[in-house]
Amino acid sequence: MEPIAPPFPRELGIVGAGRVGLALAALAEQAGIDVQVAASRSPEAVRAQVESVAPRAHPATVEQVACSQVVVLALPLGKVRSLDAALFDGVLVVDATNYWWELDGHLAQFEDLTTSSSEQVQRLLPGARVVKSLNHLSAYALEELARPRGADDRLAVAVAGDRERDVRAVSAVVDLLGFDPIEAGALAQGMRFEPGTELFGADADSEEAREMLDRFWDSQRGRVIGRARGVQR
Repeated sequence: MEPIAPPFPRELGIVGAGRVGLALAALAEQAGIDVQVAASRSPEAVRAQVESVAPRAHPATVEQVACSQVVVLALPLGKVRSLDAALFDGVLVVDATNYWWELDGHLAQFEDLTTSSSEQVQRLLPGARVVKSLNHLSAYALEELARPRGADDRLAVAVAGDRERDVRAVSAVVDLLGFDPIEAGALAQGMRFEPGTELFGADADSEEAREMLDRFWDSQRGRVIGRARGVQR
C-alpha cells in the first residue's frame, strides 16, 4: 500500500455507543485521535460505558459529534432516519452501518437491489459527504485484530466514495485505526462488501480482499444484483 499523505484527520466523531462504536473509539484513542461519542441516551448516561474502553474520549451529543472532522455512523441503519440531516451538511460521514431486517424491520429502500445501502444513507443525509467503510469487519476484529502498518497479519478494510479527497481522508483514518485501506470505487460500489458478500465478515488481507471485490460479479450475490441492474458480464 502506498503511504497516505498528510494531513491526517485528528478528530473523530462516532454516532453509536454499541460494541462497534466503542471498539472504534478505543482504536481512535490509541492512535492519538480526539474522539467524541454520541448515543441515543444522554452523554452522562453513556459516560461510564465510553470511558471504560476509551478513558480520554468525550461523551457528547449528536450535535457536538457532527462538528468533528470525520463522523462515523455506528448505529443501527434504521435509526439513521431519525438523525437531523441538517447537522451533517458538508460533513464527511463514514457509513459503517449494515441493513439487517431482523433488527431494522423490512425497509423497502434498503431491499432495492438496484442501489446500495450507502446510497440510501446519502439520500437520507443529502448534504453529507458519505463514504462507505468500516462495516464489513466483525466487532471482534475491531476489538482484537488491529495491527501496526506493515504487519504480516494486518486486515484490510474497503473504502468506497464518490470524492477522491474524502476517500483518502477515510483511508487515512482506517490506517491509523490499524487496518489496510483498499479503495473500492464509487459509493455505489459499497454493495460489494455489504452483508451477503464474500468480503463481509472475512478476515482478509489486502490481496485477498481485492480478489474478493474483483470477483464479486461472479458470486451468487453479484449475479443476483447484476440481473436486477442489467449488468452484462
